[in-house]
Amino acid sequence: MLKSHFQNLKIEAGCDEAGRGCLAGPVVAAAVILPMGYKHPELNDSKKLSEKQRNEIRKDIVRDAVAWGIGTATPKEIDEINILNASYLAMHRAVEKLSKSPEFLIIDGNRFKPYKQIPFECIIKGDGKYLSIAAASILAKTYRDDFMKSLAEEYPQYGWGTNVGYPTKAHRVGIEQTGTTPHHRMSFQLLPRQLELFSD
Repeated sequence: MLKSHFQNLKIEAGCDEAGRGCLAGPVVAAAVILPMGYKHPELNDSKKLSEKQRNEIRKDIVRDAVAWGIGTATPKEIDEINILNASYLAMHRAVEKLSKSPEFLIIDGNRFKPYKQIPFECIIKGDGKYLSIAAASILAKTYRDDFMKSLAEEYPQYGWGTNVGYPTKAHRVGIEQTGTTPHHRMSFQLLPRQLELFSD
C-alpha cells in the first residue's frame, strides 16, 4: 500500500514527469497535492497500470486532489537546455500551476533543481511509494499520451497513436522514410548510427 505523505506537517506536493525517453513531443510533468490521509485502493505508479486504469484513476485524482498542475517543456526547449534540465523546467511549471502553494515537494527520482526555496526530498522509485507522486505520474502520462495521439492525426506516419513518441521500430521507420517534424527532438539520436552513415 502506498503511503499518503512523506511528512505530515506541511502542505506537500508530489511531482513526476513523463516522456523523457521519447524521440518526439514535449516532456510533461505534474504536481499533485492530496488531502492528508488520502487513500485510494488502485492508485499506483502509472507504469504498473493499464491505459484504461490510468484514465479511470485520473478522474478520481482530478476530483479528489486539493490541487494539481501540469507543466510542459517543448522539444525546442529540450534541444536547447537538454532533457534533464527540461524535466526540471516542466516540474517547476507544474508547481507554478498549483492553486494552493506547497510547503514541501517530493520528487520522483534522485535529482531536482530547487524551486523558489521550497524544501524537497528526492525519492527513487517514489511513484511506487507515495500516492501523490503516483498521482502525478498518472496525470503526466495521460496528459502526454492524449497530446501525442492528437498529433498522430496530423502526422500518421510515425505511429504516435500507439507509441506516443517513444523510439519504436515503427517510429524510426517513419523518420527514415519521411524525415522529421517540428515535434522531434533534434538533439536525440533519432536513427541508429548505421542508418545515418552511407558507405562509399
